[in-house]
Amino acid sequence: MKKLHTYVLRYWKSYLFAICCMITAIVLDMVYPQVTKIIVNEVFLGGNFEQLGMLLMAIVVIGIGRSICGYFKEFTFDKNSSKIGSEMRRDLFSHIQGLSVDFFDKSNTGELMARVKDDIDNVWNAVGFIGMLIIEVTFHVCMVLFCMFRLNWKLSFVPLAFMVIGGAIAVILEKKLDKIYEEISEENAELTTIAEENLAGVRTVKAFAREKFEIQKFMSHNKRYYELNMRQSRTMVRYYPFYQFAGVLLPLLTTILGGLEVIHGGMDLGSLVAYVEYSRNCTWPMEMIGWLTNSLSSAIASRKKIAKIYEETASLKETEHPLHLDEIKGDITFSDVSLQIDGKQILSDISFDLPHGRRLGIMGATGSGKSSIVNLLERFYDPTEGKISIDGVDIKEMELAQVRGSSAVVMQDVFLFSDTIEENIKMGQRETLPMEEIRQAAHMAQAGDFIEDMEEDYKTVIGERGVGLSGGQKQRISIARAFSKKAPVLVMDDSTSALDMETEHEIQKTLNGFKGMSKIIIAHRISAVRYADEIIYLQDGKIAERGTHEELLAKKGLYYETYVAQYGENYEKYRKAALA
Repeated sequence: MKKLHTYVLRYWKSYLFAICCMITAIVLDMVYPQVTKIIVNEVFLGGNFEQLGMLLMAIVVIGIGRSICGYFKEFTFDKNSSKIGSEMRRDLFSHIQGLSVDFFDKSNTGELMARVKDDIDNVWNAVGFIGMLIIEVTFHVCMVLFCMFRLNWKLSFVPLAFMVIGGAIAVILEKKLDKIYEEISEENAELTTIAEENLAGVRTVKAFAREKFEIQKFMSHNKRYYELNMRQSRTMVRYYPFYQFAGVLLPLLTTILGGLEVIHGGMDLGSLVAYVEYSRNCTWPMEMIGWLTNSLSSAIASRKKIAKIYEETASLKETEHPLHLDEIKGDITFSDVSLQIDGKQILSDISFDLPHGRRLGIMGATGSGKSSIVNLLERFYDPTEGKISIDGVDIKEMELAQVRGSSAVVMQDVFLFSDTIEENIKMGQRETLPMEEIRQAAHMAQAGDFIEDMEEDYKTVIGERGVGLSGGQKQRISIARAFSKKAPVLVMDDSTSALDMETEHEIQKTLNGFKGMSKIIIAHRISAVRYADEIIYLQDGKIAERGTHEELLAKKGLYYETYVAQYGENYEKYRKAALA
């Protein structure tokens, strides 16, 4: 994780300019009481009215200069903090994208959204408006005290005492708020997660009439979030009255004590007017301390949450010098592959060879480990035992990008982005795929007709996760996406389950036309795998049966039972049709 100062130091020249503007503005603030001192002593008391015009002009110049410097100060701080916030969010998002799949298995989307958005915003404020005010308050207080000590050092111990007490309260407040803000940040992530899950799964919620239950669930967390914010407010309110009271009491005390000094000859009237003006300049920093402490505590808590994300590292890493193959043909080999996740055995001793241009079918009951083979091939996980090779090279030795780029996968859980159909199809080759090939891929996936019947055909924007499309339409767009990639290996993970038999048959004919492409077809339907060169049937993570369609039927084992279950009394008719 990059330290915060590494981001800030990139813009040190810009920050230096802003701080110079800030100091200039503060100096002008300090000059103003000196001008009022001269007006009182020289003009009103001394009768030198010739200087009044020049002194009033000086006040106007001070005001203009203060405004110009204030503008450049705030604009520069805002610009720098916006850039830093953008870079931090980019780096955090890139880090999250670089983590392995097992990280996302144990993390929820809402929490990650809160880190990328809300927590980055809090740190953004700390290096922007909040940071600017902290620096400004520090310089302002130092210069005010300097000017006050020059006017009357004995009287200046009063505002100094107020400052010390205010600083001590701020330290106590920061420590109390730090823990509260950590809890608020956690609950914010939990609340975001619940809202995100319910909005994404609104159809499921309504289908099971669970609206009332989900509302109560949301409200319980919402109440907890409210209670934490009230704790934060009560903590602030407990200490904040001191700063407000000090803002009223300090000018009053300085006026009374300063008046006594004037009566006893310790200072002149002009100095008293200037001194009271300086004391008023002490009040706003003290009023700001509580609010700044509050905001700074929030930023510190957010920074800790972001740091926890950066502590996560990818469990799957490339070797120091990964291999890059000049060409990938698509020969796939699994050698005694086993997979264990969190102590649970998923796959055991899986071995098969898939020469390029051939087709492998994988069947098995739900939970038998079919999709886990895809996860291993894509190197989302590494096998606990055994080796996976592409063209004779262990995929652990290859560039990760090339391993994943060598295959086009149609996932079991179809995911479409909230974008145009065109953009969803050309995802595999976003920058290079021409429109003609997009149309070709869509028609091969039996999606072209319904897409072109839409008002804006391929420019039609589909909803989040394909909302507005049927299950079959989403599957066909997902298949078109894989076809358009033209990778040497095609993996279809139960990707025709929502299609009618006729459409599935047409896609099977398309697959037959892909020469030189290795194909792994995972399915529950016999019709999806029957033309495979080899079929393996998984049971409890192991290969229970293997062979061609006819060989497995002849064994009258698990595959045969599945065949009979799907075709029933028409078994012999379909068997004869298969032989024909």
